[in-house]
Amino acid sequence: MSDAAQPTAAEVRAAAEAVKTALDRHLAAVERRSGEDDPAVYDAFNQLAAAAEAYDELLYDRYDEVTPFEIPGADDSLPPYTGPEEPSALSVLIRRDYAVAEPQRLMAQARRVEAADEEGEGVASSGTVHGALGLLFGEFEPDEIASRHKEFGLEEGDSTLWVTAADEAAEPGEWLEAPFEQVDPQRVVCRFDVSAVFDDEFDDDLGDADLEEEELEEDVEEDLEEDLEEEDLDADGDGEPERLGVDRRGP
Repeated sequence: MSDAAQPTAAEVRAAAEAVKTALDRHLAAVERRSGEDDPAVYDAFNQLAAAAEAYDELLYDRYDEVTPFEIPGADDSLPPYTGPEEPSALSVLIRRDYAVAEPQRLMAQARRVEAADEEGEGVASSGTVHGALGLLFGEFEPDEIASRHKEFGLEEGDSTLWVTAADEAAEPGEWLEAPFEQVDPQRVVCRFDVSAVFDDEFDDDLGDADLEEEELEEDVEEDLEEDLEEEDLDADGDGEPERLGVDRRGP
């Protein structure tokens, strides 16, 4: 960023004051909260996140410094639930991502399905990845493919499952053209996410724990070796090293 485009010191100071004000508002909202999902707390949280992000950006642009904390944005969490307390209908939205890791394996599985098809439908569909995918997903349930993805030459990516509440079931064919466009985040009853990002964080934590355990074991072994050496040097308790294997009998 050029010097002309950099924020002024006054702008950075104003952004810092905005963070302080947002902190006060957030604390006041928390102190007055009416329940676990109080909308006032949610709004104050979003205002604090926005103010902190703006300050962090200005601070970096002006002074090449960052704040020591990070407040997740509003997109990282669901808004408070506002749906019916006793839903009479629900929708389950699932997205699973895969990478086609082994195209030949995928097409080989599709050929097996074709060979077992007595009516001969889908002939030559297994000759392309596109055709093989259509054939396999038409033959097997998505849950079965998820549990057997390696057999089909697929590699799992991220996945998410949302359960949303509704006042009444949708009319047949009502949402089929755009199944995910009318999702109301405030009617999400629960959500479950699976991502390699979470596994990496868990592995990092385990790595740190393993390292600490190894260091502890090394310290214990070193202390034990030192104790054994001291016992060998002073086995008779007179403070002098004991000379082992020497016969002191006279002639």
